[in-house]
Amino acid sequence: MAQDAATRTETDSLGSMEIPADAYWGIHTARALENFPISMRPISVYRDLVKALAMVKQASARANRQIGVLDPALADLIDRAAQRVIDGEFHDQFVVGVVQGGAGTSTNMNANEVITNIALEMAGRQKGDYAFLSPIDHTNRSQSTNDVYPTAVKIGLSLDLVTLLEELDLLKQSFMGKAVEFHDILKIGRTQLQDAVPMTLGQEFHGFATTLGYDHQRLTENANLMFEINMGATAIGTGITTHPGYAPAVLAHLREITGLDLVTADDLVEATSDTGSFMSFSSTLKRNAMKLSKICNDLRLLSSGPQAGLGEINLPAQQAGSSIMPGKVNPVIPEVVNQVAFSVAGADLTVTMASEAGQLQLNAFEPIIAHSIFQSITWMRRAMRTLRVHCVDGITANRDRLGAMVGSSVGVVTALTPFIGYAASAALAKTALLTHRNVGDLVVEAGLMTREEVDKQLSPARLSGLEAITQAIPVIQTAENLVES
Repeated sequence: MAQDAATRTETDSLGSMEIPADAYWGIHTARALENFPISMRPISVYRDLVKALAMVKQASARANRQIGVLDPALADLIDRAAQRVIDGEFHDQFVVGVVQGGAGTSTNMNANEVITNIALEMAGRQKGDYAFLSPIDHTNRSQSTNDVYPTAVKIGLSLDLVTLLEELDLLKQSFMGKAVEFHDILKIGRTQLQDAVPMTLGQEFHGFATTLGYDHQRLTENANLMFEINMGATAIGTGITTHPGYAPAVLAHLREITGLDLVTADDLVEATSDTGSFMSFSSTLKRNAMKLSKICNDLRLLSSGPQAGLGEINLPAQQAGSSIMPGKVNPVIPEVVNQVAFSVAGADLTVTMASEAGQLQLNAFEPIIAHSIFQSITWMRRAMRTLRVHCVDGITANRDRLGAMVGSSVGVVTALTPFIGYAASAALAKTALLTHRNVGDLVVEAGLMTREEVDKQLSPARLSGLEAITQAIPVIQTAENLVES
């Protein structure tokens, strides 16, 4: 800060500090800026967290006015100031680092100071005129960091999840569109990276879409864990410094403001110290990330080559893949999604360790829990959009290559085992591998089935299971006779 810059003096229990005159934050935030230059990432990067903090302050102002513990005029100022933050103003003033000591106290005070100074300005007062309106005595009335912070984090995550679920649904639809487009393209399925039995490429992409749909359901279910809050608990859950009517009043106002089905925890002492809901929510995010990463692994395998790999599908070319090999194009979009998934897995471990590390009546490590989950949601949302827009929507199938692989694959003999028996099928498969001949031709030559029967059973609908086999053709030759012939 330049020496000639205008400042104002603010004082706390540790002494006085000079604060930039145009800053809406105050001395508690200033100390946090000095103490926690760790992440170099302000809480404003998580806009829904800032919005949620303002919602909590607004609900508290309304509740305090309702129960008569805060002057209506001051409550109205806080209410209107908080609304401006909810509407997206002043987010650049939420400057404390997301990773901080103190169980979120710096974040809570950053919100108190910003909203207070907005209100003071609206009242025609100077920033820092806390004798008129105080960040602690008024804006933080009936509250503690220990109920404000976890409540705001839960509300913020609930708001953030909405956009994640929207992107997840769009990605599911993109895969489903490819399932329809590829519905009639036969390919060889694989188990343990070895040839298995035929399926359609459409079935493979339909599976991708289905698994993402299941994740949408699980995330929605776990979102309900975020709806239990501990407002009114204050420091440790006993509700010290609060009016008996505050908890139900603030809950009612928060439900109205957020539109969420929030409930007050049955045991506020337990709710103030426990972070189990964050662990469950984080683990569901990890599940989604790991399944998405597995899909990306499959896309990279299916598109490998393009000449010496599987080469079954083509991913859109997004950028040159090598500084030394001309013409090389790499699957960079699935790769970046893989890396996001790895980060989410690591973040989930962080949440687990931080949850376990809490002691007695409070978990001091909620800031790293909040940061980890908010980052995971943010990165997953961006990764899903990137995967959809820059990869999945543009995938094409190598029909000729797929057809050739199906035609020469011994895997199709599995479809004939109900008609010629397992032993005969195994013998034919061995012959086909040794001679590189078409399985269907060998079956017909051996007199086991007619050409018409073979073509019927090896049709795309039968091979992919889309058309049920209703009856078997009797086995007309034993495996021993087949081998001898």
